[in-house]
Amino acid sequence: MAENRSNDHTSDGIEKNSDYTFGNPQELARNMARLLEESSKVVQSFASRGNSQSGPYSATSGAGEAAKVFGQVARQWVNDPAKLMNAQGQLLSSYADLWGRSVRRFMGEDVEPVVSSERGDNRFKDADWDEKQFFDFWKQAYLLTANWAEDMVEKTEGLDEPTKRRAEFYVHQIASALSPSNFIFTNPEVMRETLATNGENLVKGMSHLADDLSRSKDLLRIRQTDHEAFEVGQNLAITPGKVVFQNDLFQLIQYAPATEDVHKTPLLIIPPWINKFYILDLVPEKSFIAWTVAQGFTVFVVSWVNPDEKLSHKTFNDYMLEGVLEAVSAVQDATDQKKINALGYCVGGTLLGATLAYMAAKDDDRIASATFLTTQVDFSKAGDLLVFIDDAQLKSLEEMMSERGYLEGARMATVFNMLRPRDLIWPYVVNNYLLGKNPFPFDLLYWNSDSTRMPAANHAFYLREFYHNNNLAKGLMSLGGETLKLKKVDIPIYELAAREDHIAPAASVFEGAKLFSGALKFVLAGSGHIAGVINPPVKNKYQYWTAKKRSSKKLPAGNLDEWLENAKEHAGSWWPDWANWLADQSGKKIEARNPGDGKLKPIEDAPGSYVLGRTPDMAADAPKSGNGKG
Repeated sequence: MAENRSNDHTSDGIEKNSDYTFGNPQELARNMARLLEESSKVVQSFASRGNSQSGPYSATSGAGEAAKVFGQVARQWVNDPAKLMNAQGQLLSSYADLWGRSVRRFMGEDVEPVVSSERGDNRFKDADWDEKQFFDFWKQAYLLTANWAEDMVEKTEGLDEPTKRRAEFYVHQIASALSPSNFIFTNPEVMRETLATNGENLVKGMSHLADDLSRSKDLLRIRQTDHEAFEVGQNLAITPGKVVFQNDLFQLIQYAPATEDVHKTPLLIIPPWINKFYILDLVPEKSFIAWTVAQGFTVFVVSWVNPDEKLSHKTFNDYMLEGVLEAVSAVQDATDQKKINALGYCVGGTLLGATLAYMAAKDDDRIASATFLTTQVDFSKAGDLLVFIDDAQLKSLEEMMSERGYLEGARMATVFNMLRPRDLIWPYVVNNYLLGKNPFPFDLLYWNSDSTRMPAANHAFYLREFYHNNNLAKGLMSLGGETLKLKKVDIPIYELAAREDHIAPAASVFEGAKLFSGALKFVLAGSGHIAGVINPPVKNKYQYWTAKKRSSKKLPAGNLDEWLENAKEHAGSWWPDWANWLADQSGKKIEARNPGDGKLKPIEDAPGSYVLGRTPDMAADAPKSGNGKG
């Protein structure tokens, strides 16, 4: 649309630009009436919810937590009036500088901005944020204020580290929400669309909000993708295979070979139960599972059940004994192999790490090597998620879960979205509700919306014992009657961290990797928690780093930054590097195995029925997940 705009640069105002003029006043009036009608539906929906949105990880509870934290920050500054006045003076001075430069620009003078947005900040990518003085002024005023607020928190003295972390988190949330890109009259793209359509975009946007509210339960679920574009088992999770084992907690899928011969040692993949396994089996060109099968490995994956209140009593211990260890035995039966390799992703990796420590205590050596993808076993540097794990919030969450028997997926999805509000919340508010557009089809975001529940007992243990107390790293955790010591885990390990990971920060993964005793290869991938992992070679995106000198044992002393200074950068995907490492752990080649060749016979086709069970907090236009049990 930019190429059709007026080239008249004699004024930076918006009034002379044809893109900012009214079209049909009568049509605008009719649309405003329709907007009021749609707004009434939204108001009624909010009113009918009562206090249902006041539970843990909700906007209401978040506002209360933020108020308490900012009160502590304010008290520290009030205790030093001179320092407070100086900080306020700096903000007022920057406003005065902005106003002075704005006047000079209005008079036709070329002036440098007081502040510019960061490179890659998509909120301000529209050319009019720079070219039109009205929008440029609001952008700079916002950036000055947001930067000042973040700097105030950073310079606050007398706060303990957890309180400062929470203050920084909530300042980021508020700053993201108050961006001028999130409002009709200060977003050039929204203004142009509103005037061009006579407000039709706002009517559609309000209708989208009403629909999202009607499909949401406790929390507003903003649609991030077109749910009609994907279907599990049809264009997602279509790698051929069979379910060969199942119990109350999981189904085990064995994938059909894609090569005439395969490595002797099979691979068991343990995904997180917080999400569904097909993040590793998206559309075929992105499927990590399909690619791994094509490299000549016999691949099994755990497909966790989507639990309801009947499984509320299932603990972390059960997920180890009835989950990972049952799966290990099943893979042995299916392949007639005494030893297997294992891979854990995110919390699936945390479970695998704990299981390995348990197996070491029991002298159980059935797992020959382990791969950890963006996995934390030391939570001392767990990042912004620690904001949600204090005693008060844990108690509130445990009370909610004790009533329902589980934590619904929407609540955890909200937490993950809040870690990156500029990318995962506000762009969809603008696109769906202000521009009135439908979200684009995106397989990864479809998977992200297909959330799962978590049993109360398991999730309470996970949050308190790992995040809050960090007992696994301290050697104080007990499972199955054994005290877990990660230093007893002495097998080859491939450890992958992602440089921009907000869920399992790379620094946290790095610290945890030091706790193992076996030969360890640490790899740092570009991008974040998902894109850093799901990075197929055919895409040739991002990059990864490995140590210049291969160590045969632990990581060297020091932190991640020091390691990175001495690391070698490689272009493209880390997958081939990992496949070469895994081949070294997987023995000679043998004739390819088909599902059902061993002691375990096929139960049903992949992806199985457990992954097809819908969550109760997803409604009519939620991802098509079939009617299988779950």
